[in-house]
Amino acid sequence: MRIACLREASGKQFLSVFGSALICHMHVAPDLTGINPSRFELNRILNDLSRAGKVYEARRLFDKMPDRDEFTWNTMIAAYSNSGMLAEARRIFDETPNKSSISWSSLISGYCQYGREKEAIDLYCQMQFEGHKPSQYTLGSVLRVCSALGWLHIGEQIHGFVVKSQFVSNVYVVTGLVDMYAKCWRMLQAECLFGRMPCRNHVTWTAMVTGYSQNGHGQRAMECFRDMRVEGVEVNQYAFPSILTACGVVQAHYFGMQVHGCIWRSGFGTNAFVESALVDMYAKCGDLNSARTVLETMEVDNVVSWNSMIVGCVRQGFEEEALSLFRKMHARNMKMDDFTYPSILNSFVFLMDRKIAMSVHSLIIKNGFESFKLVANALIDMYAKQGNLDGAFEVFNKMPDKDVISWTSLLTGYAHNGFHVEAIKLFCDMRSAGITPDQFVIASVFSACAELTLLEFGQQVHANFVKSGLESSLSVDNSLVALYAKGGCIDDAKRIFDSMQDRDVITWTTLIVGYAQNGRGDDSIRFYESMISSGCKPDLVTFIGLLFACSHAGLVDDGLRYFKSMDNIYAIKPGPEHYACMIDLLGRSGKLDEAKELLNEMVVEPDQTVWKALLGACRVHKNVELAERAAYNLFELEPLNAMPYVMLSNIYSASGRWEDAARTRRLMKSRGVNKEPGRSWMEINGLVHSFTSEDRVHPRTREIYSKVDEIMIVIKKAGYKPDVSFALHDMDEEGKELGLAYHSEKLAVAFGLLTVPRGVPIRIFKNLRKDHVLARTIGNSFVFHDIETDGQVFRYPFCSTQSAVPSRLNPALLDMDEEAHDVPQYHRPNNPSPTTFDADIQIALSVYDASATDVFRGFYSSCSSVLFSVSCCSHEYYQTADCY
Repeated sequence: MRIACLREASGKQFLSVFGSALICHMHVAPDLTGINPSRFELNRILNDLSRAGKVYEARRLFDKMPDRDEFTWNTMIAAYSNSGMLAEARRIFDETPNKSSISWSSLISGYCQYGREKEAIDLYCQMQFEGHKPSQYTLGSVLRVCSALGWLHIGEQIHGFVVKSQFVSNVYVVTGLVDMYAKCWRMLQAECLFGRMPCRNHVTWTAMVTGYSQNGHGQRAMECFRDMRVEGVEVNQYAFPSILTACGVVQAHYFGMQVHGCIWRSGFGTNAFVESALVDMYAKCGDLNSARTVLETMEVDNVVSWNSMIVGCVRQGFEEEALSLFRKMHARNMKMDDFTYPSILNSFVFLMDRKIAMSVHSLIIKNGFESFKLVANALIDMYAKQGNLDGAFEVFNKMPDKDVISWTSLLTGYAHNGFHVEAIKLFCDMRSAGITPDQFVIASVFSACAELTLLEFGQQVHANFVKSGLESSLSVDNSLVALYAKGGCIDDAKRIFDSMQDRDVITWTTLIVGYAQNGRGDDSIRFYESMISSGCKPDLVTFIGLLFACSHAGLVDDGLRYFKSMDNIYAIKPGPEHYACMIDLLGRSGKLDEAKELLNEMVVEPDQTVWKALLGACRVHKNVELAERAAYNLFELEPLNAMPYVMLSNIYSASGRWEDAARTRRLMKSRGVNKEPGRSWMEINGLVHSFTSEDRVHPRTREIYSKVDEIMIVIKKAGYKPDVSFALHDMDEEGKELGLAYHSEKLAVAFGLLTVPRGVPIRIFKNLRKDHVLARTIGNSFVFHDIETDGQVFRYPFCSTQSAVPSRLNPALLDMDEEAHDVPQYHRPNNPSPTTFDADIQIALSVYDASATDVFRGFYSSCSSVLFSVSCCSHEYYQTADCY
């Protein structure tokens, strides 16, 4: 009776009712007595149940079927695969008596669909090994895996199989190849395949538009989209977001508006994905009003659209509006994701509102997003850029899995906030953790090495960077130029500069300042003229370096001309730093009246740099009255800085006003101002050896002092006379000379000569001075170079066969009293004749150049050893080497 009723039904309704009744009967009775459907009917029922997702009902029917054929087994494999039950699918597959290409394809598709890509590729290879020919659907599934994971090599192998198997005319397969090449960053191959296709569908066109967009070829994407419209191909909801993304990348606002019109005519104006792409396009094009209009007309709040709007506001500088949008999202109880929080955290970099930033951080913890790597990296970056390095390190330290962005954000934060030592240590930890640094890390490490003048360590990082094969960038090259320039290797810095394909104002400025700091003022000015000829416009920092070069080269007229050109030619208003350079320039040249006049004419309020420059000039020329004015202003501006007290006391001492010097010292003490004592240190075999003035606590004190006495005898024979005019105490000449002979720097040099092998650099670190004297013996001459003054070179005879020392060059080697904060400066004669930086000094500044020995051989051939030093920034380098 039941069968009769069922037969009155027709089509799918019949199969559904029949299948349900049959399964119910089979579930109750173990046999099929009274019901004898054909295998064909049972397979149809099994297929309908599989497509309807009724896997368990299909399995019960499958188990009760007395006769199974290839279709039965393949249907059950497909049912399990499509439902994500891959273990059951594999079990049925293994039990299948006769596997066909459809069996393999069904299982491979399931593995591809549910994230088992590697197993899918293994099955594909096994399928071919067992002699089964993949179908177009198998190839399509595997190609989608290659596209998603970027497996270009496997995709190319599949391409070879496609050519051999005559699938090159199959639109489905070739479209998969086009998509695979496009997503693997091989647009040339994708274009070649696309151009050879005799027939293309809307999926093929969409793959090309998407490929151009994702590969950053926005203009090509727009051209392809236009051709697609000309061909009459229907555009769907997948093509529109891709072309809108391309418009946003190249900021093609007008073209994007035209696409917006096409979207409404095509009926996709209310599609959530398309609307989100519209908001993103308008935001990236700077049209926040249109973006806001689209956002407000959306029927359903979409978190992706709101994220795009927040990012657009931050990029355009509307951080307050971005924060307002975030508050609205929170008020509407929108489900924020791991892209929402990084977007709003970027706004606090500019708002600098730590209280609200920490509130957002609390919300992140509350909603469980702190463990998301993207969010944690954004938190580290925000705290680092706000200067809250403790907060950045706390987030970093809690991350269970740190990537290169995590390390980069914290390391860059340390470097930008002046914690260069911590940046170097973090870089070493990063390498120990097995993380490969990127260009941003390398640039920050080079900058930190430049600030610390860690030339050797910077060279090691440079070597590793070259070996890594990473492409350089403008920021890396600029930092590298600064590293070698500040390390005294100005010629190496110039070689880096010459090898750069792209240069900006920072590149030129770095080398201009580098030449100036290394005593090559003429080269600095020449390089500035080359910069102007190249069409690069100078900035504020460029003129600081240029005026610094003029100051140290004594080029008063050139300095005044460049100073006036700032406002007259480049519309750059001079700042306190530029006035400080000009006052230093005039003061070094003995034109204190002009310096005082310039000070009175300043259009900006003088800051501490200006008064320090004036105080330094007064110290050179012993102008007590003007020095008092500068010092008293510094007392107000920097009440806890010991430098003006010490310098004023030194000026009083040099003028014989001992009571005023003592009074200044008492004033300093009564105000609680403490001066850091002069200290020099060096590292030998992993141990740090520190020295202070007249230090006698070192275990090898007797040897060190003996070596100092030996050095002093040698250089005095060469014509050296100590400059005791700035000695702080009222004592005889011999006592003053002894006070200068055993300062910390000379003790460190002596210890280095005792312990460091010949040919190995001796590096001395100092805590007070930033500019030093360059001194070395070459052959039978002792050569001095004063970087602090004018870059002139003085050569003294080392033995009796040489000529006498010119009297005008006395003194050449500057001395330092450890109680003084700065170094007495050599007084350059007025209107000196220009001198060039000779080859000997170029050798000294290229201390690590491999060809230095060859240069020595060309100049001198009679000596047994060489001693020279390179002094710049906060370190000094001494090296002994054999000559030939």
